[in-house]
Amino acid sequence: MITGKGGAPRLTQKGRQTRRRIVEGAAEEIREQGAASTTLDDIRARTATSKSQIFHYFPGGKEELLLAVAAREADRVLEDQEPHLSNLRTWSAWKDWRDAVLRRYEQQGVNCPLGVLITELGRTTPAARQLTSQLIDGWQAALREGVQGMQEAGEIDRGLDADRTAAALVAAVQGGVTILMATGGIAHLEAALDTTLTLLRNGAGARQATTGN
Repeated sequence: MITGKGGAPRLTQKGRQTRRRIVEGAAEEIREQGAASTTLDDIRARTATSKSQIFHYFPGGKEELLLAVAAREADRVLEDQEPHLSNLRTWSAWKDWRDAVLRRYEQQGVNCPLGVLITELGRTTPAARQLTSQLIDGWQAALREGVQGMQEAGEIDRGLDADRTAAALVAAVQGGVTILMATGGIAHLEAALDTTLTLLRNGAGARQATTGN
């Protein structure tokens, strides 16, 4: 057996590929059937793996596999915003990012695999909280870097709190997505994004909105 630091198992390249295939197959199954309806037998059939392979890579069974799928879905949230999210250095790039966000959630519709998985795992469990926090932190950090880059370029008021602005942008998206999941309509998400970006572009108005002054 190959081991890493502390004697923990370290997967070979083939092992990593097999584990990824299981996670991707489980994600597809969950998107189609929902987490509650998906069984390990469904995942085995889709991924052409044996029960022993499932438990080799996920000794904790379905719960551990669901957590791995949730982590993959969290990664997809940010991946679907690229290459725009990592390159918010012009107003054109911000518009492209806005369009990518709207497109992603419009295509997703009322079904949110990540939300379903977090609910299945238990929103108050340490693993679910950590996963959600990592997603929000990474998302906010990327937006903060975009705001700071625009400030350095003189496009946004340097007195604006970049971190609070990034937090407001994340909250705007998540609030709009919550309404989308409840109603099936994307109008609130679009309005939240457009209004927040208008305040950001106006500079002084954005500063007042984020500081409460």
